[in-house]
Amino acid sequence: MFSLGALSLYDVLREIIELPESEAYRELVKKVIDPGFDKALDKVERVLCVSPHPNDCELGVGGTLASLAGKGKEVKLLVVSDGSLGTLDSSISPEKLSEIRYREQVDASKVLGVKEVLWLGYSDGRVPYNNELRNKLVCLFRSLKPDIIFAPDPWCPYEGHPDHRNVGLLTAEAIIFSPLPHYGCSEAPDSESWFVSYLALYNTPRPNAFNNITSFIEAKLNALRLHKTQFEHNWEHIKSLILFSAAFYGRKASTIYAEAFKLLPAQLLHAFPLAEKI
Repeated sequence: MFSLGALSLYDVLREIIELPESEAYRELVKKVIDPGFDKALDKVERVLCVSPHPNDCELGVGGTLASLAGKGKEVKLLVVSDGSLGTLDSSISPEKLSEIRYREQVDASKVLGVKEVLWLGYSDGRVPYNNELRNKLVCLFRSLKPDIIFAPDPWCPYEGHPDHRNVGLLTAEAIIFSPLPHYGCSEAPDSESWFVSYLALYNTPRPNAFNNITSFIEAKLNALRLHKTQFEHNWEHIKSLILFSAAFYGRKASTIYAEAFKLLPAQLLHAFPLAEKI
């Protein structure tokens, strides 16, 4: 429980509300909800990145995952779909493509220092929004006990891929239900509840956290280049876009290259409309 010292909670809130709006919401989080908010990536020990398809985590936060692994954090990936639709080449079967993308993901994860890659095996393009997948995620979160979970932002206004929207939304919901002891986990009925401290949404239009990846930009690029089925035909174009994005966010972080995401303490994932402003 955060100590407010000599000030009452009322006094602290009065001080915060007098701040400019651009500062007030973040101060509310740091002084009342999570005093370690600005050091979240330093505090966490176990990291999970949820990827709708092979390569999504690398694109969104590959440099951040490599930097966390480099600091000794335990980093794992959860790939929800089989990636079997990810081609414009009609000569390759969905089954063959899925096999290739499995190997690509495993190899790319090694470059980033990922400890383990887990798979749910849903059909690409058909990842459902339902209780079954939500329950699977709750069971996994209780088993893996991550302190922070990275996932695609389901509230990105122009995200047209249903797999990304469904995975992001179900991840947030599973984080809410994971610590509730009366929420049953069908795949592991005796599993203990688990509180995930943070959700970090990548591919977001509203980032509030910028992580320096200057020392890990090469690892990110090398990992992505191993996804040959996705990027080999236009690698230089993709590389340029990645470097542009990383440099754009780097300016906001006062560094050369950075990645951006929306970082939220789990307490703010329900009935807290100001979360968008933080």
